[in-house]
Amino acid sequence: MLTMLKTLRKKNRITQHSLAEALHISQTSVSKYERGESEPDLEMVIKMADYFGVSIDEFIRGEK
Repeated sequence: MLTMLKTLRKKNRITQHSLAEALHISQTSVSKYERGESEPDLEMVIKMADYFGVSIDEFIRGEK
């Protein structure tokens, strides 16, 4: 899942800062999620999947 977050963010040319603002979290949180230092809760996973327009399953598993 953490790999998918970074992959989707880079594919869509979105900065960590912009993503953080859109999700109402800190840029530090986005960075920690991407580095595996922290895990988002289920509510945040849903918000991230919705933001990128992918299913939760695709977001978590990294596949369609």
